[in-house]
Amino acid sequence: MMLSRLAFRSFVGLAIAVAFAAFILRFAHKPPLQSRIWTREELAMYNGTDDGLPILLGILGSVFDVTKGRSHYGPGGGYNHFAGRDASRAFISGNFTGDGLTDTLQGLSSSEVKGVVDWRDFYFRTYIYVGKLVGRYYDSQGNPTKYLKGVEAKAARGAQLLEKQKKEEAKLLTCNSRWSQQEGGEVWCDVGYPRLVQRPLEIALTGRMSRQCACFKEEELDRPGLELYKDCEPLAQKCPV
Repeated sequence: MMLSRLAFRSFVGLAIAVAFAAFILRFAHKPPLQSRIWTREELAMYNGTDDGLPILLGILGSVFDVTKGRSHYGPGGGYNHFAGRDASRAFISGNFTGDGLTDTLQGLSSSEVKGVVDWRDFYFRTYIYVGKLVGRYYDSQGNPTKYLKGVEAKAARGAQLLEKQKKEEAKLLTCNSRWSQQEGGEVWCDVGYPRLVQRPLEIALTGRMSRQCACFKEEELDRPGLELYKDCEPLAQKCPV
């Protein structure tokens, strides 16, 4: 009788060990998710709070498995606000709260939209693509919407404008500059005279006008759009800023 009880206990112990091993293997070797169409409600379940599920995020309607970055995307991680949702705007705005965690890019400049598209490309290179999110960027059949096509066209224009601006600014002789807390800042030219010049493409790129310092020869100083630094002599090669 005693031997039978021992045998029974051994059998129960073995059964528990086998079941536990099967449980461990199940979650240690989870098959990768298949690429498919996702709804917002489904995506929200994969926000890192359930250790038995992968962590997913969306950007421009593309869904990625970022589980290998659990320390970043899981609870308490610095990027956990992206998990389980498409918060495309926050990738460029840096607003990780409330209305900032949205997928709309309305009002962003072409360079900012290009930045979001660049982030999407980063996820394609770095993480596992697992499908499309139904909503702003893809319909229920997985077809790209007009909104997505518009975003990609705006990003392409931004890339073209950036390239054009780089070529135009490469023709300018830029100023030297330095700054220290004790002495403040100054700009200077080894050849020519420092002037502020507007960057005309900047409005299309960022929605703001900006200026840069460039060096011009004396015969070029009457060129339209040049501005002399405040408290700087017209033919001074160094100017305080």
